Amino acid sequence: MEILIAKELGFCFGVKRAVKTVEETAANTEGPVYTLGPIVHNDEVVAQMQNLGVGAKDTLDEINAGTVIIRAHGVPPDVLKAARQKELHVVDATCPLVIKVQQLARALHDDGYQVVIYGAPEHPEVIGIAGWAGAGTVVVQSLDDVAALPRCKKIGVVSQTTKIPADYQAIVGALMGKCQELRAYNTICDATARRQTAAVETARQVDVMLVIGEAHSSNSRRLAEVCAQVNPRTYRAATVDELDAVWFVGAEKVGITAGASTPDTAIDKVIEWLNGSSG
Repeated sequence: MEILIAKELGFCFGVKRAVKTVEETAANTEGPVYTLGPIVHNDEVVAQMQNLGVGAKDTLDEINAGTVIIRAHGVPPDVLKAARQKELHVVDATCPLVIKVQQLARALHDDGYQVVIYGAPEHPEVIGIAGWAGAGTVVVQSLDDVAALPRCKKIGVVSQTTKIPADYQAIVGALMGKCQELRAYNTICDATARRQTAAVETARQVDVMLVIGEAHSSNSRRLAEVCAQVNPRTYRAATVDELDAVWFVGAEKVGITAGASTPDTAIDKVIEWLNGSSG
């Protein structure tokens, strides 16, 4: 079995930065240290953080003292305010690109635009951006959502950073029919776009395409979606334990990509498993 590895895969800059921030904070901080939510959407990484003594808490109500680290996805401004009111030491590991999206959304609101975010309303990054954009912000996931919007004078639109560029372009095109003036920003992460392009290129060359990433990782699911469009034998697995030998029956070439929150160790273990199964 030949294994083809996508040119770009695994930890992105924002995730590397967030993980490093947690490691440095744990090593140099006295007292309890927590992340507000899992630092990234990967159970192996969360377990590594716990081994460093860093716990993950879902809400500030669960943290009464010590240090709280804001994960790469970011949070609404009222969460930062509440953390400081509780006299917690706040370490902000929000991805710089996400911070830029938050700032753009806020500026659009302040300039009188109806702010529209293209993304999943339950995703922490989108929740954070919506908080910075202020009251009245609308989140859309599909062209049907856009069709249901009322017409208005000015619309400003940003995207969740892990979305597919072509899908965002379609959303922007549809929004043009909903207003007199449209201001759209391309806020999709370049690394995300490059990773998706590399994954598709690999998927076209192989019999089976494997995406390594958690089911609750938005960008991992997105990689599986774009790969499946060109290769129906596309599968996603978070770890070696989730692999199924049936997937690879008759496959001479297997492609591998991985989500932005997938550590190198998980990728290496999958490659080792594939090499062993074909040996």
